[in-house]
Amino acid sequence: MKEDYYETLGVSKSANASEIKKAYRKKAVQYHPDKNPDNKQAEEKFKSAAEAYEVLSNDEKKAKYDRFGHQAFEGGGGGRQQYSNMDDIFSQFGDIFGGGFGGGGGRSRGPARVKGSNLRIKIKLTLKEILEGVEKKVRVKRKKQAKGVSYTTCGTCNGQGQVSKVVNTMLGQMRTAATCDRCGGTGQSISSKPAGSDANGLIVEEELVSIKIPAGVVDGIQLKVTGKGNDAPGNNSIPGDLLVLISEIEHETLKREGVNLHTDIYINFSEAVLGVSKEVDTANGKVKINIEEGVQSGKILRLRGKGLPSLESYGKGDLLIHINVWTPQSLSEDQKLFFLKEREDENFRPQPSKQEKSFFDKVKDMFS
Repeated sequence: MKEDYYETLGVSKSANASEIKKAYRKKAVQYHPDKNPDNKQAEEKFKSAAEAYEVLSNDEKKAKYDRFGHQAFEGGGGGRQQYSNMDDIFSQFGDIFGGGFGGGGGRSRGPARVKGSNLRIKIKLTLKEILEGVEKKVRVKRKKQAKGVSYTTCGTCNGQGQVSKVVNTMLGQMRTAATCDRCGGTGQSISSKPAGSDANGLIVEEELVSIKIPAGVVDGIQLKVTGKGNDAPGNNSIPGDLLVLISEIEHETLKREGVNLHTDIYINFSEAVLGVSKEVDTANGKVKINIEEGVQSGKILRLRGKGLPSLESYGKGDLLIHINVWTPQSLSEDQKLFFLKEREDENFRPQPSKQEKSFFDKVKDMFS
C-alpha cells in the first residue's frame, strides 16, 4: 500500500504551507543523492518526498487528496506530477534550496538535444472537410541542415554541453552546471559549412508536407505535425514542429454551434397551410424534408446525426431547421379582399394549444 503523503513528509494534516515546505526540505536534505551516492533506497525516498510535496504544496491537489486519498490521482487524474528521474525533481523544486541544489545539483546531464524552432501556418477548411476529415498537402519553407556541414567538439565545454563550478551551499560544497554559452548546450561547434548556408550551417528549402486533419476540428484549434519545423545545428539536434492553425470557412446557409448546425428555411403562407417538400443544405450536400400542413412559423425541425462529428468521437450533432413563414408585404386588391373575408373565419383565428411550444421551450429543446 502506498504511504500516506503526510506520513512521508512527517507532518500532520493540519500543517500549513510553511510547515510542509520545511518538512520537505528536511527530507530532501536527508536523502539527497549527493549525500547518499549509489543508494537506491535513499533515492526512492527522495522521489517519494518530492511527490508528496508536489501534491501537498498545491491547494487544489491537496484538497483532492484530503478528500479521496491516492485514488484522486489514479489513471493520471488530478494532474499529479510523475518523476521519472532525479533531474525532473531538481528542475521542479531546486529553487526552494537556493543556489547549488537547483539546475541539477551538480549532476551532469551531458550535451543537450537542441530542438529547432517551430513553424506556424493557417489552413482554411469547409464544413464538408470538417465533417469528413481531410488530408492537406502544403508547401512549407523550412530551415534544414545543409549537406556537407560538419561539427567538432566544443572547446569550451569539451563536448559536455555544460560548464561547471563549485559553490558553497547548506549541504556543503556542491558542483553546479550551467549551459555552455558557446555551443548552446549541444557540445558541438561548426567546423565547416557549405556556401550558401547561414552561420549555423542551415539553408532554407521548400518541402511538401502532408497534414492529416481529423473530422470535427473547430475554428481556432491548433494541430501539431512533429518534426516538420526548422532544423537546429548539431548532429544530436532534433527539428522543431509545424503548428497548424485551423480556420473555418463560413458556409452560405449553415451556421455552426459546436457539433450542431442551424439553417433557416422560408415558406409562403400557402405552403404553411397545405404543407410542402423542400431541399435544405447539409454539410456534405442537400437533403429533402417534408413540412407538414399547418406548420407554425418558428417551428424547429431536428435532423439527428446530420450535424458535425465530435473531435472526441462522441458521435455526431444534429441539423436544426428553423421554419419561417413569409408574410407578403404587398397584396393586390383581390388578395386583400380574400384575406379580409377569411379574417372573420373561426378557422383562421390563432388558437394555440398546450401542444404548441413557447419560444423558451423551443430554445430548451435545441440544447437538450
